[in-house]
Amino acid sequence: MRLGLNMGYWGAGNDADNLALAQEADTLGYDSCWVAEAYGSDAPTVLAWVAAQTKSIHVGSAIFQIPARTPASAAMTAATLDTLSGGRFRLGLGVSGPQVSEGWYGAKFDKPLARTREYSDIVKMALRRERVSYQGQHYVLPLPDGPGKALQLTVHPVREHIPMYLAAVGPKNLELAGELFDGWLGIFFSPEFGKEQLTQVEAGRAKVGKTLEGFDVAPSIPLVLGDDPKACADQIRWYHALYIGGMGSRDKNFYNQLACRMGYEEEAAKVQDLYLAKKYDEAAAAVPHEFIERTTLIGSKESVADQMQALAAAGVTSLIITPVAATLEERKAGLRTAVEALERAGVAS
Repeated sequence: MRLGLNMGYWGAGNDADNLALAQEADTLGYDSCWVAEAYGSDAPTVLAWVAAQTKSIHVGSAIFQIPARTPASAAMTAATLDTLSGGRFRLGLGVSGPQVSEGWYGAKFDKPLARTREYSDIVKMALRRERVSYQGQHYVLPLPDGPGKALQLTVHPVREHIPMYLAAVGPKNLELAGELFDGWLGIFFSPEFGKEQLTQVEAGRAKVGKTLEGFDVAPSIPLVLGDDPKACADQIRWYHALYIGGMGSRDKNFYNQLACRMGYEEEAAKVQDLYLAKKYDEAAAAVPHEFIERTTLIGSKESVADQMQALAAAGVTSLIITPVAATLEERKAGLRTAVEALERAGVAS
């Protein structure tokens, strides 16, 4: 199992800290660092900035939102970032959600699986430097009866193949990740339920005659260090409440649905009710401690090492951590402790 750093969304007032964390992770030998986008800062600009100020760590998008750019544009950006970083870019994609897709980008959130499949096809075709001609339900290139013609990417990526990941939550999307992508970007991963999720990924791999061998299982997991597990959990409650309660509408919240599939249907409904009523503190308090404990690395270094063993045994190959602490120096210390815990766990690759 390798370590990665989740830098989250840029522009929240801690940008210099995030760069310092990426540089510290680079020095410590972390395998990758990842940047998100929603409707604030865009991921590729930040990734270029981070890549320019690091040496060997891979930089990944978690994610490029599919409605934000055409597949040809995503391929251009991926090829450019791979070239500028010296072959260190990883392309993470995801459909985002209906509120952002339709409210921010003006793109219908319909048939996300079929749209993702076509998007992936075109990106791969472009990165192989083929002349892009595609007749799909959602994308048609070139447009018919017009002056457009099939074009070829002029940039030569450093590598013949840029690794592609899919951020997936639902069962069908997990299957699609296994079928079409090189890795899966997960959230709220637990060793217990993760086995069920990877069964769905395996089903997708089997469709194309592949196994999980070489497939990167890369969940993002917060890290909170301390002697008191309850106090550690309390530091991250807001994060769980935000996703379970506030990411999406009442009937279209993929993270709430995930919590339900994990066995927390009643609790997830309560968190959502409170969050949508803008009772944020009460929503955070309603998140079950067990759910936080199952989906977060919390406690002492020794406890975290045990949790890392369980994650590796469940199939995780890239553990992307978000160190949670009050100061930059404490978050840097968290990165160092994670390395020590991984070594103690005996599952480093």
